[in-house]
Amino acid sequence: MNLTEAEIVELRQQANGRSVRADLARRARLILLLAEGLTWSAIRAKLDCNDSYIALWSKRFAADRLAGLFSRHAGRQRYKVTDRLEARVLARTTKHKPADGSTHWSTRKLAAELGGDISHMTVARIWAKHGLKPHRLEGYLASNDPDFETKAADVIGLYLNPPQHAAVFSVDEKTAIQALDRKDPVLPLTPGRAERHGFEYFRHGTLSLYAAFNTKTGEVLGKTATRHTSSEFVSFLADIVAHQPRGKEIHVIVDNLSAHKTKLVDAFLREHPNLRMHFTPTYSS
Repeated sequence: MNLTEAEIVELRQQANGRSVRADLARRARLILLLAEGLTWSAIRAKLDCNDSYIALWSKRFAADRLAGLFSRHAGRQRYKVTDRLEARVLARTTKHKPADGSTHWSTRKLAAELGGDISHMTVARIWAKHGLKPHRLEGYLASNDPDFETKAADVIGLYLNPPQHAAVFSVDEKTAIQALDRKDPVLPLTPGRAERHGFEYFRHGTLSLYAAFNTKTGEVLGKTATRHTSSEFVSFLADIVAHQPRGKEIHVIVDNLSAHKTKLVDAFLREHPNLRMHFTPTYSS
């Protein structure tokens, strides 16, 4: 095998280079040994290879010279996702359920359902492109209030454009709060050690927390009660009135809890005409 000076220089650099891939360096040494006139038997011993290896790369070099020593991977044609295939995946995902009774599709299950002519990774890419996440579920609750729009406009108007010289409060309750007391004393924070609480505790029943948020000032009025009754709610309304100047117009936004619509509440509103209650639409609080 005859080599040019430039080829010899390049092959030696590849054969001896420390940063050259081992397989490429081995092929360069093969060509150099063939150029030196060594027999295939001697080359097999030096490179620990077989005749097919020598035949393959010698033919490659003879045909393409140095370029023939680089590996050639035929690979496969690039997979193209057509609009039709994408539409099939989307339709199957959104309009059908798995035939085996599963609650939702997986990429592999859908790929198999479509006949195996599409990979599960292609299904995943299509889902990601269109923001589909079949494994996730979200709940919703539709309001059946016939006066939904009227009530919503009333409440939103109080937030966005409240009456001048009036106080607007958003009121709600948190019920069944456990009143717990630690049995052991709290050990304070010390260098290298966090504050520690005892594991055991006493139960003191449950409490209800009432809170009123002043939408203008950000002030929160709060109160706890042992029971969650209409009388306790009326008592909290009285606290709100007491915290405002006498005769000031007060608007209170509440939900549709039954304790907010009793005769006691109606009587309190008649006694305090400056206080008006606004109810959110059903299932909208």
